[in-house]
Amino acid sequence: MNNSEIKNKTITNFMWRFAERCGAQLVTFVVSIVLARLLEPSVYGTIALVTVFTTILQVFVDSGLGTALIQKKNADDLDFSSVFYFNFGMCIILYLVMFISAPYIARFYNDSSLTSVIRFISLTIVISGVKGIQQAYVSKNMLFKRFFFSTLGGTLISAIIGIIMAYMGFGVWALAVQQLSNTAIDTLILWVTVKWRPSKRFSIERLKSLFSFGWKLLCSSLLDTLYNNVRSLIIGKMYSASDLAYYNQGEKFPKFIVSNVNTSIDSVLLPTMSSAQDDRNRVKNMTRRAIKTSTYVMAPLMMGLAFCAEPVIKIILTDKWLLCIPFLRIFCITYMFYPVHTANLNAINALGRSDLFLKLEIAKKIVGITLLFSTIWFGVMAMAYSLLVSCVLNQIINSWPNKKLLNYGYLEQLKDILPGILLALFMGICVYFVSFLPISIYLILVIQVVLGATIYIGNSAILKLDAFEYLWNTVKEIVEKKKRR
Repeated sequence: MNNSEIKNKTITNFMWRFAERCGAQLVTFVVSIVLARLLEPSVYGTIALVTVFTTILQVFVDSGLGTALIQKKNADDLDFSSVFYFNFGMCIILYLVMFISAPYIARFYNDSSLTSVIRFISLTIVISGVKGIQQAYVSKNMLFKRFFFSTLGGTLISAIIGIIMAYMGFGVWALAVQQLSNTAIDTLILWVTVKWRPSKRFSIERLKSLFSFGWKLLCSSLLDTLYNNVRSLIIGKMYSASDLAYYNQGEKFPKFIVSNVNTSIDSVLLPTMSSAQDDRNRVKNMTRRAIKTSTYVMAPLMMGLAFCAEPVIKIILTDKWLLCIPFLRIFCITYMFYPVHTANLNAINALGRSDLFLKLEIAKKIVGITLLFSTIWFGVMAMAYSLLVSCVLNQIINSWPNKKLLNYGYLEQLKDILPGILLALFMGICVYFVSFLPISIYLILVIQVVLGATIYIGNSAILKLDAFEYLWNTVKEIVEKKKRR
């Protein structure tokens, strides 16, 4: 396969993955708005308390073996089957752990009603044991079209169930059933649409070989998940469910945007880089392009949302959620840099350096935990700011190995992303002043969006930003090819 074919295949799969993430996240986003209007913030806080633990255990479902399968050049049916049986058995054990631990977790939060909710939501872990390897198979073989149908189907059907239950007054159970049904339906559709099935074979030797790579990713992922969820655990224990709800709701809007772009890049970039792992110059060029282009897309979205936060929250969630605005603005700046993290880490994984990946995670978590425990006594807002500071420091840490591996260090990366960020900041300041106009809040938001897009795209064309020209030329290429067909 030549470079042109690789590029076309990568772009096609990225578009399918992006469409899947956009579709699913859009439905989820709309549903969350409806549910936020129907339910009280404390209900969201309760679910957040529960999912802290299921999210942590979910890390063990994959065990780093899914990524190991994608990274391994000659992974065959025996590899996939061995991982499938191992993961499913692990999921059964993890569910039993959660079932037994549920009363103790409820006691930790001083809320006995959590026991049944924890046991119910934890069933997602068992279902994920079936889905995990199917997902790895799809990624390995670049069949991202399958993700589109499974994810969107699961999201749509579970959304309908959740809204109906919330309207009928089921409270926290509306969110619990929505989560479980989403995972179950997603898994069922993926199982039907993907032809691969586990064979009646199991190799402990193949598992050991994959685990030699995957255990480092497991540890890295576990550290990352523990770190990302420890804030929710602390807020839920030291403060209130409502505080946790405002914190999480503030994160939801920027996370909705970043997960669409970042997940799409992540899922497509790793297998593409892995196929070119012997050519470091190509890996560097892919990494650089991913950083420049994704940050160019992410920066105006995050800056725009941060500067337009108040009208967005008032219109979408109503005044009862206004307390989440400061958190939203902090998370916008935090998430703006996530594509830089993703691209750097994918490059390291693609080169087979999971040892470096683990070392980086340890270093980042030491920094993050130090900042976190320095701020927990000063309120939830201080904890949010500590995450922003650690995110900036983590960029530098993640890029450090690629200075040697790819000759692409942080200063060069910063030089690549700075034009887009500065232009996005200018755009954000301009649209912010629109909020002072004595007109309808709906009209204010419309003007802000139109003005922001005009300023950013217009100035990108005038300044001839590299990322803008790359995207423009890529779109023209695709359109011309379709016309020729």
